Order: sequence, then C-alpha cells, then structure tokens
Amino acid sequence: MAQASVAAGIPESVPALLARNVAQFGSKPAYREKEFGIWQSWTWREAEEEINAIAFGLLALGVDRGDHIAVIGRNRPALYWSMVAAQKVGAVPVPLYQDAVAEEMAYVLEHCGARFVICGDQEQVDKVIEVQETVHQIEHIVYQDARGLRKYDHTKLHALADVQAEGRAAHERFEKELAAREAELKWDSTCVMLYTSGTTGKPKGVVLSNQNIIETSKNSAEFDHLREGDEVLAYLPMAWVGDFIFSIGQAMWTGFCVNCPESPETMMTNLREIGPTYYFAPPRVFETQLTNVMIRMEDAGAFKKRMFHYFMDHAKKVGPALLDGKPVGAMDKLKYQLGELLIFGPLKNTLGFTRVRVGYTAGEAIGPEIFDFYRSMGINLKQLYGQTEASVFITQQPDNEVRPDTVGVPSPGVEIRIADNGEVFYRSPGVFVEYYKNAESTASTKDAENWVATGDAGFIEPDTGHLRIIDRAKDVGKMADGRLFAPKYVENKLKFFPNILEAVVFGSDRDTCTAFINIDLTAVGNWAERNNIAYASYQELAGHPQVLDTIQAHVEEVNRSVAQDEMLSGCQIHRFLVLHKELDADDGELTRTRKVRRRIIEDKFADLITALYDGSDSVYTETEVTYEDGRKGKITATLEIRDAAIAATDAVQKVAAE
Repeated sequence: MAQASVAAGIPESVPALLARNVAQFGSKPAYREKEFGIWQSWTWREAEEEINAIAFGLLALGVDRGDHIAVIGRNRPALYWSMVAAQKVGAVPVPLYQDAVAEEMAYVLEHCGARFVICGDQEQVDKVIEVQETVHQIEHIVYQDARGLRKYDHTKLHALADVQAEGRAAHERFEKELAAREAELKWDSTCVMLYTSGTTGKPKGVVLSNQNIIETSKNSAEFDHLREGDEVLAYLPMAWVGDFIFSIGQAMWTGFCVNCPESPETMMTNLREIGPTYYFAPPRVFETQLTNVMIRMEDAGAFKKRMFHYFMDHAKKVGPALLDGKPVGAMDKLKYQLGELLIFGPLKNTLGFTRVRVGYTAGEAIGPEIFDFYRSMGINLKQLYGQTEASVFITQQPDNEVRPDTVGVPSPGVEIRIADNGEVFYRSPGVFVEYYKNAESTASTKDAENWVATGDAGFIEPDTGHLRIIDRAKDVGKMADGRLFAPKYVENKLKFFPNILEAVVFGSDRDTCTAFINIDLTAVGNWAERNNIAYASYQELAGHPQVLDTIQAHVEEVNRSVAQDEMLSGCQIHRFLVLHKELDADDGELTRTRKVRRRIIEDKFADLITALYDGSDSVYTETEVTYEDGRKGKITATLEIRDAAIAATDAVQKVAAE
C-alpha cells in the first residue's frame, strides 16, 4: 500500500505537503487567528516562510534528528507551525494538553525525553519551570506570548519571535542542513507522538508515522469531498489526535484554511464570524448549544415560543428526509422552507452553522433527540468512531446513511472484525507504529498482522454493514444473576438529559445497578433562576429536593427505556445519588478528554458506593478537591440516596398480557 501511494506521487511527509500547497495554493489563506479583536490571515506562502524561520531557529538552538519537542498551548497558528518546523528538522513534535497540571506534564516530558519545549504563554512556561525540578533533560523553553515574562531568567528561555529572527539571520548557514534533513523524511518517518488520555493508567505515547497521518487524511478527506475552499475552526486541544488530523493532516492534504479563535471564552462568537464549512465537536458541545437554545426559548414570548415549536416539530418530520435527498410532499417542502426563513436559518446563523457542509461528532454517544434536532434543521451532522492508535478514523457515516444508533461503515482502507467476545478489531494504513518505550503494551494491542484491539465491544449490522458500539469491552460484565452489565449504555442514556452532565453506573457482579450523577450547573442553574430558587453553590443546588425529584424522573424514564432492551434490561438503576461535586480532571476523576476514570472513582468514593448498596437513606462524606491555583482542600456533605422505580421488561409485560 505504501509503495503504491508513493508511486502515485503522494508526498511522503507533512513538510512535503506544505511545499506542494505553496506551489498550488500559494496566495490562498492557510491560517487565521483572532487576536486583540482582529482577524489576521496568512497565506500558504506566508505560512511556509514563518515555518522555515522557526526551523532555522531550532537548528540554531541545537535540535538534533530524533529529538522530541513538546508543544503546549491553546490553538494558535504559530504552535501549528512549530510542529511542522519540528518535522522539517527531523525532530518529533509532542503536543501536550494545556490544561494539564504540572505533575501530569512532568510524566509526559520525562517519558518522551523532551529537550525543547515550545509554550504558548506564561502559564505554560511556569508549569515547565516547575517540572524542571524533577525533569532535568529540558534544555530550552520557547514562548510565543511575552506578557508577564520580562523579568524571568532568559538564559534558556527564548521568545519565539527571537528564535525566528535568529533563524532568518542564519538561514544561509543552515539552508543545506535543513534541506538535507527534510529530504530524509519518508513514509515511515515519525510524524507526531500523541499521548493517550490514560483512562486506566499512565498515558502511553502513540507513535504515528507520515504514512499513518497522510493516508488517513487523504482517505477521510476524499470520503467527505473536502476541498481547499473549506474552512475549519481549530478549538479542540492540540494534544488530541482529532485536532492533529483536522488542523494539520487534512488541512495539509486538502489545502483548506485553519481558523484559531481568540480564546475559549470567545469560541462561540468566533464560530459565528468564521462560519466553518467543516466542523467537529464532541457531543457535550452540541448538547450545551441545544441547552442554551432551549433556555433562551423558555425566556421568549408566547408567540415566538409557539412558532419555534410548530416549525421544529415539522422539521423533525421532514428535515432529515430532505437532507438525505428523499422525496417530500410539495406542501411539506413549502412549510419547511418557511421554517427555514423564520426559524432554522436565523438559528443556524446564531449557532455559527449556516455554512456547515460536513459536521461530525464522536467520543461518546450522542442523544438521538439531540442528533435529530441538528439534522432536522438541515445540518449534515454525522458520527465517526476512532482512536489515537488509528490516526482517528475507524468508521464514518456516509451521506444519506446517517443514524444516531450506529457509528457508520469502515472508513476507506479500514478493515473491521468482531472477536468471539464481541471486541472490535481493525487494521488500516492509520494503525500506529508503536507505543513509545512500551513494547509490551504494543504487542498486547497490535498483533503481527497489524490487527488492533479497540477495547470496545460492538457488532456489525448484517443488513447495513454499520458498526454499533455497546460499551468498553473491559467494562462489559455480568450481574450476579448472569445478565449482561454495560454501564456506558445506561450512562449515555442519562446524559441525554440536559440536566445531567455526567453519570457513573455500578453493578458488575452485584444484584442491582446504582448510579452517581452530576447535574449540569448551567441548565439546572437556569431552571432555578426562572423558578426563583436561591442557591449559593453547586453542592447546595445538587441537593435541592426539587432537583432530586427531577433527576429521579430522568432515572425512571431511562429505566423504562432500558427495560425494552431484553439483553440489557438488568441494567436498570435501583438507587442513585447526586454527587456533591463535579467530577474533575484536576482531581483525577476524569481524563483530559473528559472520559470517566471508573476505577479511581470506585476507590475514591467507596463509602458512597457502600451506602448505595446497604440500604442507607443518606451518607456523610469528606472529599479532597484541587483548587484552580493547585492548592488542595476538603469539602464535606451529607448526600440523600433515593430509590428509583423499576420498569417491567418487555418479556414480563407479554406474560402479563397473556
């Protein structure tokens, strides 16, 4: 496959793609960034000049072939350029999560042996300086934003602008060396190293080659007909494989423009200003946007509210059919067009989705109602299934074959098989090279024939070829009576409610299932405000009797839904409590990509789990928390435990009917 691709004239590295783009799209916009309220733009030719200046500067600093260069910060063109410059000089870029605490950074920086770190601002510089007390191989720190750094010791601390200036001044000295190193880059050269989220232990360094990134970018871009005129908004963590594929892989392959928002706080405003044509967001972003829409409608006048619900009800009936090109009656089409004029069009414009041609969500299951809401307005929202180890893409949903209950068909070049125990395996050009310094994990994840174990349980629908994911394979277990236990299946159903931010279900090897629940402070807080309910903290609102009543109604509705699935009906929730704190990555309860660390939660809140199963009506608990400045503290609470009504299964209902 690799030989065929090279023979077909496909560039063998990201820097080679950059050179091709300069030749083909030189004057077209490649990157935009909003800073100080102004959108700044760089063409492909200008971007190459910036990247070369960084590359020359890195050579002047002494970067060797094979060095690992850590990159930490929010999405900014200069940090993307730094990763490409690192590749140009034969080094390996290693992006880190900018919201990681110093301790988490220390592990990654030491594990990869980074000699050089490129930071976005003072906050990241401070964390790197802190970890240097234990991580001693770091030689130089480069920063982009100089604010707050004037009085620091600059012996080994450099402004990126100064590194570029030195590179430009020394370009004649390093031109031959840079050309030689760039010429050495081939299919099997390392393109990037990305760390897993560390759900069950320490993060692993996933080594991805040029072939992994370029072939996956090519196949996925062609699948959705992406082109150089497309626009994306780069706002997801740079350390996440999805952002690397979208903002570097696919951007370099297609030549489309990458837009960086001014800050996380202005992201939604910047989204409306750019109006991307290609957009990705995890389910939580779509859920939050829908929650905000519904909150605003609750505050709207009676006429506007009636009109909104009238046209949205109609859109749910005919919108998906129109999007899929299916026949719709003339009157229904006319009514939909009127709704587009009065409701859908203005709403899409407010959300920033007016121009979205291809939209994706992944990472967790998205609620069918939420999924259908966006598609009913004509937004081509689809689902994909992927992993860091796959260079993202394992399955994608083709246009006109989009459903909320599957994750699509194998992406181009991907093969899938289901093991006897239900675990999903795949192989593709995107399969990772290895886990860095971890041959044992590499061997247990990837076999000699390049088949990779996903760790997820699922099945392929025989009539459609679509893949359906049930749960993490390691989390799928048995109840005490032998019935199937799949916690994520139930957790996702709970999180479909806007009032519920997170849920953790227990029940493996037990007689019944129980759950921890986190409320969504935005949604529940707005409800409290509309109903004149005063509260002083998350903890106080989470324990309010009316909030508990609402959550209980949601749990019982989920139980009725679960009861209809004969295979998983044993997973109904018998008892639950609403946690006194939000599960937090800083407290180790979630990964940086907001995945639940189930085992840590079980250990940390063992007293609460015991109370759920021993029949207690309430439980007193003390919990250690981490504040924003890194200090540790303790919060105490007495939590109410509630019983939830259990619904009769379909089988029981049939017997009763007979």
